[in-house]
Order: sequence, then C-alpha cells, then structure tokens
Amino acid sequence: MKYLLIFLVLLVIIVISITLGAHNDQVVTFNYLLAQGDYRVSTLLATLFGTGFILGWVICGLFYLRVRLSLSRAQRKIKRLEQQIAPAGESVPAAQTSLSKE
Repeated sequence: MKYLLIFLVLLVIIVISITLGAHNDQVVTFNYLLAQGDYRVSTLLATLFGTGFILGWVICGLFYLRVRLSLSRAQRKIKRLEQQIAPAGESVPAAQTSLSKE
C-alpha cells in the first residue's frame, strides 16, 4: 500500500511537470556555477527534476547501504559472542539460545 501511494505521488509530479513543460515554451537564461545558458523552461524543468530525483535515490541508497553494513557487523558480533558463551564442544543455534534465556 505504501509503495502504491509513493508511485501515485511520483506519477502526479511527473504529469504536472509534463503539463507545465508543454505550456511553457519560453527561453530563459540559466546561470549555473561555471557558465550560463539559454534553455527552454520545459527542458530546464525536466532536467532539474530528473537530476534531483536521481541524486535523492543515490543519497538514500548510500544511507541504506551504511545501515545494512552496520547490521551485518552487529549480527556477526552477536554470533561470535554466542559461540564464546556456548561450551566448546556444543554448537547451539542462535534461535535456541535466545529462547532458552527467556
């Protein structure tokens, strides 16, 4: 359900961008860091929207990757500590040790 709502919001934003771009054939001067250029408003809107969308996904992906790596390290550490607690001859699965502690 959550993904459907995200998809619908994204679809509405894209439709609004296309509608605004189709009705704006004006040429504007866009000053950016290194130079300036004359672009149609529709082209500028689409380019900046696409760049922002991709940049947002990259940043979210990096945070997600960082959290997954942290979780993986923590699970390895837990597994190592559980092996130290268990007697050397026995191999006790993690699910059984957590149930026996309660």
